This record gives sequence, structure tokens and C-alpha cells, in this order.
Amino acid sequence: MSSRLVLLDFDGTLAYREGLWSGCALEVLDEHRPGHGVDIQRFRAEMHGDYPWNRHEEPHPELSDPDAWWEAMEERLSGAFERSGVTEGAPALSRALRERFIDHRIGWSLFEDTVPALEALRAAGWRTAVLSNHVPELPGLVSGLGLSGMLDEVFSSAAIGYEKPHPEVFAHALRVCGYPEEVWMVGDNPVADVAGAQAAGIPAVLVRQEGPAELRADGLMDAVALIAG
Repeated sequence: MSSRLVLLDFDGTLAYREGLWSGCALEVLDEHRPGHGVDIQRFRAEMHGDYPWNRHEEPHPELSDPDAWWEAMEERLSGAFERSGVTEGAPALSRALRERFIDHRIGWSLFEDTVPALEALRAAGWRTAVLSNHVPELPGLVSGLGLSGMLDEVFSSAAIGYEKPHPEVFAHALRVCGYPEEVWMVGDNPVADVAGAQAAGIPAVLVRQEGPAELRADGLMDAVALIAG
């Protein structure tokens, strides 16, 4: 087993969904409440700061069970629907959002360089793992998008009970992966991915985004070149 490991974020790094949570909420409203009159910016504003990763300093191991995690999340989503002006059936809409968000066939896409980059890392002798602030069903999303055969592990903050940049997220991944001798983090968030990894002693590459980072790459293949070089 290789003693070299690359940890990769998921959203915005390996894959994307237009509008993410707010986009999914509008899709649900369009389907179940045509003529709802809610725009994506309104829902986004109502959910601002209300995701688990917005409170990364607060562990939530008691929500590591998928149903418990979603019960808490659906309560927040219902509140956002109601504050956006959808006063009836908000809990049902939140459940519909859950089903839609975790369905890899709806809305999710890989970046063009995702598969080539993973293949290049594997060919160069690196183990690869996803480490993401995400839903409990992240392994299913990864598998549905055809990536499971290119990854050794898939870690979701929902299952770990901690959110990046909390140091325990990175510590958990390193424990499970057997404390590799060389580790890198690649992600699109300068705080959660880059600063969080560096605080845990892991060098990091910021991809696809501008922001404070010692190492930055426009895409994954450039990140691979930095790591391999």
C-alpha cells in the first residue's frame, strides 16, 4: 500500500451542482409549488450561515447517523422555505430537497479534469480519498458519478461529526488511512481546505478559486503537477 495520499474536496473540486443547496431548493419549488415567486438569492440569504460547516467549531458526533443529520438539516431548510414566503408544506419540501440533492442523476456533474487527474495520481503511486463537508450519502454520490474505483476512501463531515477546517476532520482521515508518510490536500476553499489542512500540518493546493494560498492551481491537472513535482 502506498505511503502517499492526496485528500480531495468534492463540491467545487471534483464535481459541481449548479446553485448547490439553493439551486436544488428552487428546483423543488418549481416542481411542487409552480408560481412560488421565490428567487435563488432570497433562499440563499435565508440559509446563510445555517449549514453545519458554518459552525465548524461545534462538533456534532450525535448527528453522525444519516437520519439524525437530516432531521436537523430539514428543520433548517423548512425554516428557510417559510422565511422565503412558502408558508405551507415546508417540511415536505425539505424532504423532497433531500431526495433530490443526493440523487447523482439530477444536477451533479464532474469537472472535465477530474477523471484524468485521479488517473494521473493513481498512476504515479498516490492513494486518493475524498474529504468533504457534505451529506451522509456522499459515498453514494461519488459511486454514482463513477469515481469509486479511483478512490481509496470517501470521508464526509456528516459521518465524522466534525466539519473542515476543524483539525479532527483531518486527523480522522489520517487515522483511517494509516498515517501515510506524505499527504496533500486539494480543494477550492481557502479556509476549509487550505488553511484547515495547513493547520493540521498538511500542505495544500487551492484549485479553481482565487484566495490566500501558498500554492494555487487553475485546475486539477496543474495541482497534480505541483504535487508530483
